[in-house]
Amino acid sequence: MENAEVKDRVLEITRDILGRVGFAGQVKFADGGLNEEAFSVVTIESDQDLSMLIGRNGQNLNAFEHVIRLIVSKQIGHQDDAQKSFVIDVNDYRKSRARYILEVAREAAQRVISNQKAEILLPMSSYERRLVHMGLASYKEVQTESIGEEPRRRVVIKPLSL
Repeated sequence: MENAEVKDRVLEITRDILGRVGFAGQVKFADGGLNEEAFSVVTIESDQDLSMLIGRNGQNLNAFEHVIRLIVSKQIGHQDDAQKSFVIDVNDYRKSRARYILEVAREAAQRVISNQKAEILLPMSSYERRLVHMGLASYKEVQTESIGEEPRRRVVIKPLSL
């Protein structure tokens, strides 16, 4: 299946499921398509209150995204796994959460550098953990590692000397 076909199918499935759960909104890719190097972002924008779709700490949004990913996987097949690396963002919730998570991670990294003691961040989704790993990759004095089992998997920031 071509990238454009995958993109169209992801959007179609997302619109369908969004409607089935009683919400309406404009669904599109933020980056204009799917690429294999990073997560693509499917955005849902609406004037409707979508807080129920997001849920507490994004739990409902994670479940919604999981259902969409399962349907896409079943319909497109496993050979295109790299093309299904997408996240769903509702009214810029994930964008603002990403900024917050990176800010927390950078502050923790600064404390680790000054105290030389490892810090464990709160549990995060795989997407959020990846943001932390990528966001702190340029910090030469620290290293990051994911530990634990889902759904309590988290990032540890360690001084490089440990």
